[in-house]
Parts: sequence; structure tokens; C-alpha cells
Amino acid sequence: MTHILYVDFSPRVERSVSRSLTKEFITAWEQQHPNDTVTYRDIGQYPVPPVDEAWIAAAFSSSDKISPHLATALTISDELIDELLAADRYVFGVPMYNFSVPANLKAYIDQIVRVQRTFAMGADGEKGLVKDKKMLVITARGGSYSASTPTAHLDFQEPYLRAIFGFIGITDITFIHAENLTMGDEARQQSLTAAQTAIQALISSW
Repeated sequence: MTHILYVDFSPRVERSVSRSLTKEFITAWEQQHPNDTVTYRDIGQYPVPPVDEAWIAAAFSSSDKISPHLATALTISDELIDELLAADRYVFGVPMYNFSVPANLKAYIDQIVRVQRTFAMGADGEKGLVKDKKMLVITARGGSYSASTPTAHLDFQEPYLRAIFGFIGITDITFIHAENLTMGDEARQQSLTAAQTAIQALISSW
């Protein structure tokens, strides 16, 4: 039995393309895998706070030296990390904002990328502690940023997500991009159809 952590990061609800596609994936997955467990978190509607001075002090203190005040600063981080570690696979819906990720996703990442919880530091450098996981990221983009396009160099979304999740040990990452969403009805529909086809193909092989 597989445990999936399913997270939406779009602040939009009905008009969100990334949300509609993640929901399509999860709905089809549950139909084919009724015994699997899905944990849902809506960061788009319920964002987590950015890290602050107390969080940093607590995260880099020995566990036996953390005061009650500092321990409280890590409550949300602990909850998110426990949730991340408990899952086998991840399905994230991520809109592209200004060629990168939304601020709420960056805040989420800052909460879960934490020394001695999701990565360790040693003589040989940093080592990711989140092992044997799979991730699917479904994105929604106004334009096209694939390798063959003139705007490929502006994609700071996929490379960043591959780098930061790879840093904590998640290297098996699949991206499905719904692109050209603001490039006219025909281009939009072609991209949505391609994304939906990719979702159905992945359900059979993931």
C-alpha cells in the first residue's frame, strides 16, 4: 500500500489549472489503487509562515539545549517534516510565478529543508535523508519554457525544485508541465490535453 502526500500551492481555487490537474491525477489514482492512502494539504489557501529568528536558532541548536520557546518555533516544521517522511510519494501542484515558484512554496521548502531532519552535514558535505521516494510535480505556466524554446533560460522553476528536493534526497522526480496557458485558446487546449494524456500514462507506470 502506497501513501501519497498531495499538496496544492496555487492560491486560486476554481480557476487554478494546477489544482484541476492534481485532482485529476489523484482521482484516477484512487480509482485504480483504492487501498492506497492520500494525505492532502492546501498550502495555497492555508500557507505556512516563513522561518524567523527563533526558528533558525532552534533548528541549529542541540536538542537538549532548546528552550520551550524555541521548541515551539519548530512546531509547524516538525509537523510538515513528519508528514513528508511518512509518505512514499508526493504529488505537488505548482503554478509558475515570475519564472519560479510561489512564495508559499518557498516558505514550505524553508520549513522542511532542515538539518538533522531532512539533511545531514558531515565530513563529506551534506547528505539528503529523505530516501526511496517518488515525486510528481504538475505545473501551470503562462508560456513555454522547454529546452527547445527561446525562453528556456527563464525557467527557474523546474531546475530549482529538482535541486532543492534532490538536496534532501528526493531525486526521482517527474514533471508534467501545462504550458502556453495565456497564449490563446488553441495553444492552451493543446497543452491541457497533452498534460492530461501524460497524467493518464503516468498512472499506469508510476
